[in-house]
Amino acid sequence: MSKRAVLEVIALDTEDAVAAQAGGADRLELVTDMAADGLTPSRETFAAIRSSVDISLRVMLRLADGFAAGDAGEVDALLRRTRELRSEGADEFVLGFLDEAGGADLPAVEALVGALDGCRWTFHRAIDRAADRDALRKQLADLPGLDTYLTAGSADGVDDGLPTLLAEAARRGEPGYEPQLLIGGGLRLDHLPRLQAAGVDAFHIGGAARPDGWSAPVSAAAVAQWRAALDG
Repeated sequence: MSKRAVLEVIALDTEDAVAAQAGGADRLELVTDMAADGLTPSRETFAAIRSSVDISLRVMLRLADGFAAGDAGEVDALLRRTRELRSEGADEFVLGFLDEAGGADLPAVEALVGALDGCRWTFHRAIDRAADRDALRKQLADLPGLDTYLTAGSADGVDDGLPTLLAEAARRGEPGYEPQLLIGGGLRLDHLPRLQAAGVDAFHIGGAARPDGWSAPVSAAAVAQWRAALDG
């Protein structure tokens, strides 16, 4: 089995997706509206990207900025979008909601996981806003399909979260710590040596794949630089 580190890149459209794959990305996180920190893309966008690349696609499930699922009507709307994406062939997802106390919003998360019907999914950076990261992991530990946590270790990014990330990497395999750590959120190339030395083997980039900013597409050359750094 290959030991190659996973490189996940945020893609907004087919141009992004093609460039990311050309640069060596293993997986894409599909979102829209980065001004709201990434929302659910349309069914049509997913279909267009799926037909343009052959790497894994994880689709964001979130209809509004922030980490609250909203009221019952908003959760129902997200469930409808989820089912539409599933019917289009989407089979990997990204989601995560917190309640007012900073724990996992289990009713919302469990409803969505039920609609995923066994698909693999990432709990995203809501963990970085949780009141108790360890408690949240224990809350979610038995949910089917959860195989990844996207985290910077801190709401303020990897610089501040590095000690937490290293500590969690050391707990890999413990109850609640079986899912893969996918590091993203202010991640820089100079962070990689310490993280890889700790056994971290999955990395997520957004702005780092766009040297000209979010108004410009993904740069295949920028992704290739990360691929080369991860491959040593």
